[in-house]
Amino acid sequence: MGSVKKKRRKKIAKHKRRKQLRAQRHKKK
Repeated sequence: MGSVKKKRRKKIAKHKRRKQLRAQRHKKK
């Protein structure tokens, strides 16, 4: 069960990273 929680945490981290990238693109424009 521990591995499942870790996988979920990685997915959340990816989602947050994607949001940050989008924000940076908008700032450049």
